[in-house]
Amino acid sequence: MRKFDEMSESGGGVRAHYAPYEAWLRQQPVEIMQAKREEAELIFRRVGITFAVYGDEAGTERLIPFDLIPRIIPAAEWAELEAGLVQRVTALNRFIHDIYHEQDILRAGIVPRELVLGNRQFRPEMMGVTIPHQVYAHIAGVDIVRAPDADGEGRYYVLEDNLRVPSGVSYMLENRRMMMRLFPDLFSHYPIAPVARYPDMLLEKLRDVAPQAVSDPTVVVLTPGMYNSAYFEHAFLAQQMGVELVEGQDLFVRDDFVFMRTTQGPQRVDVIYRRIDDDFIDPRVFRADSALGCEGLMAAYRVGNVTLANAVGTGVADDKSIYPYVPAMVEFYLGEKPLLRNVHTHLCRDPQSLDYVLAHLPELVVKEVHGAGGYGMLVGPAATRAQIASFADKLRAHPERYIAQPTLALSTCPTYVEAGIAPRHIDLRPFVLSGKTVSIAPGGLTRVALAEGSLVVNSSQGGGTKDTWVLER
Repeated sequence: MRKFDEMSESGGGVRAHYAPYEAWLRQQPVEIMQAKREEAELIFRRVGITFAVYGDEAGTERLIPFDLIPRIIPAAEWAELEAGLVQRVTALNRFIHDIYHEQDILRAGIVPRELVLGNRQFRPEMMGVTIPHQVYAHIAGVDIVRAPDADGEGRYYVLEDNLRVPSGVSYMLENRRMMMRLFPDLFSHYPIAPVARYPDMLLEKLRDVAPQAVSDPTVVVLTPGMYNSAYFEHAFLAQQMGVELVEGQDLFVRDDFVFMRTTQGPQRVDVIYRRIDDDFIDPRVFRADSALGCEGLMAAYRVGNVTLANAVGTGVADDKSIYPYVPAMVEFYLGEKPLLRNVHTHLCRDPQSLDYVLAHLPELVVKEVHGAGGYGMLVGPAATRAQIASFADKLRAHPERYIAQPTLALSTCPTYVEAGIAPRHIDLRPFVLSGKTVSIAPGGLTRVALAEGSLVVNSSQGGGTKDTWVLER
């Protein structure tokens, strides 16, 4: 299988954009770099930058490993990625608006009607609801991978679109802070695009989509609470934006307006950056047993007195069964050729595709269409015969629940591991913000699979993170 390394060329040389950093790295004593690694871990523990792992018997909180070697992206390469991301998220927002209004794309037969209307993330309650600027996915985390093409050069592909409650941006920001603290000299010599403006960009986009006639909107971050896996991020973003972090019990609805309980009395809330799933938003409309949301919130939302970001019902567009149709969405809504490629995907609901997948399971990656976090998937080349046989039974029983993709040789980047510096597979999650316009923080969160040979980069599966440097020139 061909390989592509971000730093090293196939002939053994160093890629031009990495050359100054690689020369610097060779001059660093091993003991100094080890001390820096230990310092980073200590600081992250003190700050509380942890990730809760559900079902982990060893403990509920785990530190996400941070790697000192950055992933570097040249300016021209990033410009192409950025243009493709803006195009893709724009088309996805158009798609979500369309399926909850005219449904032109369904009538045209471009996306199968049953895949949308029968999707468990489709929310009939959103039909005909007016959304400010027709933006549904205000915050999108698009997972990008790079794999070698026929010439051995790396080509970017979109692996997933995360449009419900994408997480990880706090680690992007804290990784940069850590690198600037540990290696300030690098930032004085390298033209690295800053990411520190992300909280300001996010607040600007949230204020953009406030209800009409609200000139100075009150924005809050709605969290499920301290036991949620991404609670650190919820608190961090609220603090960085200078807005209140609230739980469902802090909110109430009166006369179809949302209010927040404060020590000075009720205060109207105009925009809610919600970090809880649709099912828990409003017990009057969705799950009646939810204690995480606010009763009456959907009524206020439907009449336009409050904005929810991301909008209710966005999940239908990041379902893995919808993913294969995103390039067609770009052409349908924008009249443009897609700038970013999808990974070839087999929908197991199709009998012919199912037959192919069952015959090639040892070669494929199989995922649940509603899955996330690296759970419920099979990586064929790394699976045992027993695991493959068990997964085959699941596929035969419920083929509609799965998609399959070829096992990509994800690009590698030098990474500090116990044995020293070694190549490890990585991906990239840029964060795309949509309001009156679309903006992207340069780079994003680079995730790294720390186990040798592993392709699973998810934090919940033991993956780590790196700082991502986009060069300004």
